[in-house]
Amino acid sequence: MAGAGQLSLRSLTKRFAEAVAVEELDLDIGAGEFFSLLGASGCGKTTTLRMIAGFERPDAGRILLDGKDLTDVSPHKRPVNTVFQSYALFPFLTARDNVAFGLKYHAVSKQEQRQRVDRALALVQMEALAGRKPHQLSGGQQQRVALARALVLEPTVLLLDEPMGALDAKLRKQLQVELRSLQRTVGTTFVYVTHDQEEALTMSDRLAVLRDGRLMQVGSPNEVYSRPANAYVAGFLGTANLFDTVVGDVAGELATCRVGDADLLVPAAGAGPRGGAVALVVRPERISLEPSDPAGRLPGSTAAPGAGGVNRLAGRIQRATFRGPQTQVLLDMPGFALVADVANVHGEVPDWLHEGRAVWACIAPDAIRVLPATDATAPTDVDASSTELSGG
Repeated sequence: MAGAGQLSLRSLTKRFAEAVAVEELDLDIGAGEFFSLLGASGCGKTTTLRMIAGFERPDAGRILLDGKDLTDVSPHKRPVNTVFQSYALFPFLTARDNVAFGLKYHAVSKQEQRQRVDRALALVQMEALAGRKPHQLSGGQQQRVALARALVLEPTVLLLDEPMGALDAKLRKQLQVELRSLQRTVGTTFVYVTHDQEEALTMSDRLAVLRDGRLMQVGSPNEVYSRPANAYVAGFLGTANLFDTVVGDVAGELATCRVGDADLLVPAAGAGPRGGAVALVVRPERISLEPSDPAGRLPGSTAAPGAGGVNRLAGRIQRATFRGPQTQVLLDMPGFALVADVANVHGEVPDWLHEGRAVWACIAPDAIRVLPATDATAPTDVDASSTELSGG
């Protein structure tokens, strides 16, 4: 297979009439990276991919591959190939002939063509089914053939536009692992477009979150999830409790912020001066729950610092939703709602975890991310879409 390419986008801009699809996008994608473009529908991720492929011409900016400017290079002359969601296999050709089709337009001998097709089919574990036509293959097998057809041309960059969008959830999870393993084997630079946060987190070396054509944040999955740059990224990537508030007293390494009727201890770093507007982010898995007394009575205090300055807030379970490895709990707190995840470590939901039960919600200050105040929040991933998690 060909070597990996280093891709650079410089002030890339694309408009459709008066609508701006991509606005001054700057990105550097390293050679051999599995890089994902993540965002909601209409954020500009597919338009960006089409500009890299040459299917759309940018209105401004440049596309560089290993330092060479590709902006004005025709699509068929770029060392780039694309795998689409539809796969676009020829129905009258076998899997082998589909893979070999693109090589007909390259100056390679029949022997080399045969060797490259065999190698590509082996990479995607489709040698045994090479004689079948697309209608005789499952969706996952068709996707493997589409990948082999792209890889046989030995691109330095492989573009993938939501290639698993038509597959069922179980097969998607299986192929996520296989595709990541395949990328490591061939070493080609992968640029992957998806709106699925789990896909991006599972497969990427790094990812970029886009919104309305603008870059919100770039980083490793852990960086973007654990240290979101703004409230939009926090709300879009996974489930998040988001609260708009102002900074209260600041003492040493901790500050207080009022959320509903409770004062939360938060890290002073990044909180700014007293009275400044901020957004607080708390991931559900960073909240631990403790049952109150056996009678289920609410504690007398609505909030109290525990050992080590941990926030201990009294609340009541409004709903508990079993999700296999964990139970998602929606809590009625003093003046706001809170979502927490409780691990089902023994394979069953704890018997005290039921609707109406009074509990303590314990949140360490370092579990709270303090971000600049913004109204650009994304929807949170909670069962009841009518539940508002942003409090004040």
